[in-house]
Amino acid sequence: MLTQELGRFNGLIKAIKSSLRELKKAIKGEALLSSDLEETLKLLTINAIPQQWLKHSFVSMKPLGSYVKDVINRLEFFQNWLDNSIPDYFWINKFFFVHGFLTGARQNYARKYTIPIDTMDIEFKILRDQSTENITPPEDGIFCCGMYMEGFRWDHELFQLAES
Repeated sequence: MLTQELGRFNGLIKAIKSSLRELKKAIKGEALLSSDLEETLKLLTINAIPQQWLKHSFVSMKPLGSYVKDVINRLEFFQNWLDNSIPDYFWINKFFFVHGFLTGARQNYARKYTIPIDTMDIEFKILRDQSTENITPPEDGIFCCGMYMEGFRWDHELFQLAES
């Protein structure tokens, strides 16, 4: 799963570098400014994400500056994973393919206890005021943080979902 995620990020980085390299050449007059590059330049000037990048990207509705920060944060998360082993908790919003990550977690559990994965379901528990600092990972399962909510909000007093 990690290899697949990194492959997707490598594709995104390659698309960004390639388009910027070609755009730089076109601006200098060393290459022809194609319609794709012209569209990329136009989107960059209005702080929007170029379509060439979005073809290889995770879903994002952010403006360009926030998108670039998000890409860097995601890359730092995965670099930390590579440099320091499996994290104690996972920023679930950093993955291209969250479903694949959750399936991988289920597969690890199924292998550990030699049970068929299709007989399993995901069970979750929301932790109260759990700081991500000094967290100890569970013996079975994973800790996730960073989930986004749409169409509702989290009520901290009642500790449940509520009307937005």
